[in-house]
Amino acid sequence: MVSRSYSNLLELASGESPSFGRMSPRIPRIMTVAGIISNLDDDPTDSVCSDQSSSSVQKDRIIIVANQLPIRAQRKSDASNNNGNSKGWIFNWDENSLLLQLKDGLGDDEIEVIYVGCLKEEIHPSEQEEVSQILLETFKCVPTFLPPDLFSRYYHGFCKQQLWPLFHYMLPLSPDLGGRFNRSLWQAYVSVNKIFADRIMEVISPEDDFVWVHDYHLMVLPTFLRKRFNRVKLGFFLHSPFPSSEIYRTLPIREELLRALLNSDLIGFHTFDYARHFLSCCSRMLGLTYESKRGYIGLEYYGRTVSIKILPVGIHMGQLQSVLSLPETEAKVKELLKQYCGQNRTMLLGVDDMDIFKGISLKLLAMEQLLLQHPECQGKVVLVQIANPARGRGKDVKEVQEETYSTVKRINETFGKPGYDPIVLIDEPLKFYERIAYYVVAECCLVTAVRDGMNLIPYEYIISRQGNGKLDRVLALEPSTPKKSMLVVSEFIGCSPSLSGAIRVNPWNIDAVADAMDCALNMAEPEKQLRHEKHYRYVSTHDVGYWARSFLQDLGRTCKEHARRRSWGIGFGLSFRVVALDPNFRKLTMEQIVSAYKRTTTRAILLDYDGTLMPQGSIDKSPSTKSIDILNSLCRDKNNTVFTVSAKSRKTLSEWFSPCEKLGIAAEHGCFLRLKRDAEWETCIPVVDCSWKQIAEPVMSLYTETTDGSTIEDKETALVWSYEDADPDFGSCQAKELLDHLESVLANEPVTVKSGQNLVEVKPQGVSKGIVAKRLYSIMQERDMLPDFVLCIGDDRSDEDVFEVITSSMAGPSVAPRAEIFACTVGKKPSKAKYYLDDTVEIVRLLQGLAFVSEQMVSV
Repeated sequence: MVSRSYSNLLELASGESPSFGRMSPRIPRIMTVAGIISNLDDDPTDSVCSDQSSSSVQKDRIIIVANQLPIRAQRKSDASNNNGNSKGWIFNWDENSLLLQLKDGLGDDEIEVIYVGCLKEEIHPSEQEEVSQILLETFKCVPTFLPPDLFSRYYHGFCKQQLWPLFHYMLPLSPDLGGRFNRSLWQAYVSVNKIFADRIMEVISPEDDFVWVHDYHLMVLPTFLRKRFNRVKLGFFLHSPFPSSEIYRTLPIREELLRALLNSDLIGFHTFDYARHFLSCCSRMLGLTYESKRGYIGLEYYGRTVSIKILPVGIHMGQLQSVLSLPETEAKVKELLKQYCGQNRTMLLGVDDMDIFKGISLKLLAMEQLLLQHPECQGKVVLVQIANPARGRGKDVKEVQEETYSTVKRINETFGKPGYDPIVLIDEPLKFYERIAYYVVAECCLVTAVRDGMNLIPYEYIISRQGNGKLDRVLALEPSTPKKSMLVVSEFIGCSPSLSGAIRVNPWNIDAVADAMDCALNMAEPEKQLRHEKHYRYVSTHDVGYWARSFLQDLGRTCKEHARRRSWGIGFGLSFRVVALDPNFRKLTMEQIVSAYKRTTTRAILLDYDGTLMPQGSIDKSPSTKSIDILNSLCRDKNNTVFTVSAKSRKTLSEWFSPCEKLGIAAEHGCFLRLKRDAEWETCIPVVDCSWKQIAEPVMSLYTETTDGSTIEDKETALVWSYEDADPDFGSCQAKELLDHLESVLANEPVTVKSGQNLVEVKPQGVSKGIVAKRLYSIMQERDMLPDFVLCIGDDRSDEDVFEVITSSMAGPSVAPRAEIFACTVGKKPSKAKYYLDDTVEIVRLLQGLAFVSEQMVSV
């Protein structure tokens, strides 16, 4: 096992790949050599597999990774080899684990499941090797062993004291309110994620297996896996809330976590709110945009599409129905009926962990308010609060316990009578069948957490209230009697959106929760039955199997692109990411283009300006002296025809490039064109009437007034609304509205409305940078010059038109036979260009190299 302590995160994140194949060969397709898969032409024999013939039909395999394995471990005094025993240990499946239920939902016949995670119990180092072998052979589980100190800093430290409170909207404004960021705890978190990656390496077949990582404990794990295998098929599901960007951005390692998650192929959330918050963080902190295609939300990240999945997890119907059929459940239901219904009392039920976000004390205060406002409920209504042990530990847990006990005591002393306590607090662990029995008897279930992920208590309650034939007889119900259930749920829990028939409440509003309780108690029976029927139909069809199959189906769809892309890793440490591009898309090297440049004699050079010659973020947009000198050097070569294309007006461009005598300029995306400084401007399209501006400008002005940071640029033939300095989310939202608005009011005008990078533009129909390329070819043909070298460089969507014209001309009469054509975009991204350069610095360096060659040739 790995127990090394890392103090340098860069060293940790770039650790060497471990050796493979230490695990038992009884698990098929175990990698025995290390390697990073980054090219389409990799030899598949590089991945050495074992025991391939163990099954005539090879099943798909998924590696499920979570903080805890779905295994219960128990010490046993006598040595035995039955039931997966290791000397003093006996292991069994944890039937309540979501991970095990997920496997049952997928079905053993269709897919093979391997688990990677920690055991709840600490295993002595001397027993770890044997325990690993037992768990792998018997349960197909790969245990991750962590030193107690490391585990404490990772789980109780970073996970529970920093991530968990923040994801539940609790800021560490003071040392008493959550944990302040602690670098050593963060290092422990990264170290553990690295150890998990090492364990996965021992069993993964990267070309075949799917990996599904669960929850916030392992948020940087995708980076370690993607670093080892560029084309690993990797999904991540977050079971907790994802906070709004205003909360999340306070985290000092905010970008590291976002980039790590984006190394997944598919990221799952319970609700659209959680997904929306994540997408907003990616937009605000990383500058990424997302779009929805045919119902699927996707983020473009360095040529990879990272898909977003929104689907709440379900319950295991089979397990729940089997527990409902147990004799123990039936006996417990009889006992509770006698205890409550036999005394003409109605049970309200709460089931929560004893932690600060479950809102137990607020629920108790609401019960107190109900008894005050409705004295007739006193002696007749009982709130049974089942308080499960907290999963974390610390000062806040003790405070919740003390507040809960004191509140219960005060309310019972105020409203209690001999033989009647309005609140029954059960703070000892209950068996699952006992909890189910409470569900069956309760008239209403209250889930009023102030912030929670996917709480499955309401789903369990609904299925339990549906019951079965045996329980119907115990409840004295006819088989044909419609079932009923009532739910009061917090607006702030993950299952709330899927339970449209529940009474939704703000748990902080004590009066509103009390009113909801009263409403649930007094609602008409037919209404209760209809709400129950609606909920039961949803919960029974959207179970854990449906959730798991849907997630894996989307993961498979997202990963189909892997084989069709050429991929390689860039970046160091936790900034590592994979670039995935078309196999024919490659970097333009100085040697390649200089060689072509030297052996050609008729050259056409077409350069975009904004974002290509000039960085997009520059405040001063005018060209530098260095750029002017380079352009002049290229223009002095009689073999060159050089053009620059810009969205700027011809007046601005004339001023900026006045020192360039022989430079051709295209203004306003090609609407106006000038062959050299002393030539007249010509119009590339027929002269258009700009009376449409009187319609468009008032609309743009309205959006400018309501969008702080936005501006309008009035050109000769176009209008541009820019939101570069506005709030990115609000600006993007306003841009979509403005686009629709302008398309509507300008439907009968000879213009097109297009969105670009932080802008919406209205321009005459037919205007594009592509017409500049066509005009350049036309001019050269008129002079009997067929270019044998064409270089075109651009950075954004508008330049794709030029790339299309340039690349399609290779087979046409516009260029010389065997012409050297270079269509080059800025940055590694999907494009019609065949080449790329990383940034404006590289572009200037390349042009400087060509200018140097021209000067040498002129001097000779």
